[in-house]
Amino acid sequence: MGARLPNPLRVKLHHSYNVTEAARVCGVHPNTIRTWIKEGLPVCDDRRPVVMLGRPFREFLQAKRKKNKRPCGPGRIYCVGCRSPKVPAGNMADYIPNTTVGGSLAAICPDCNSMIYRRVSVAKLASVRGELEVTVTQADSRMDESTHPFVNSDL
Repeated sequence: MGARLPNPLRVKLHHSYNVTEAARVCGVHPNTIRTWIKEGLPVCDDRRPVVMLGRPFREFLQAKRKKNKRPCGPGRIYCVGCRSPKVPAGNMADYIPNTTVGGSLAAICPDCNSMIYRRVSVAKLASVRGELEVTVTQADSRMDESTHPFVNSDL
């Protein structure tokens, strides 16, 4: 599994960076910055030292991060092993309440048979569950059954 992309917010908008400074800000090797330039990171001109402006640099990192996102639609839970959103096996999931306002959906990935989880608030549970059959499991010890809206009720 590859390393995480650097945080784009560490790049100052009104600052210019050479390759070494950009590498230090992002916490990567200077060769990584050179590779990003070949991939389309905008630079000021074709002269040396290579200089890039902060705003396009940040936008490049944000676009690179956004490209790797895999949003989950209703009825899907992201499987880390498969690296994609999946409809759980048997179209079933368990809702495990953690607090009075939220909890987790837990299910089994149909492809790799590993456990998959999705954090969800009680308010959004109806829209997140889609066509899934959701079963409420035991409540957290911090809650009593009278305070949680889904304990002892059918979804």
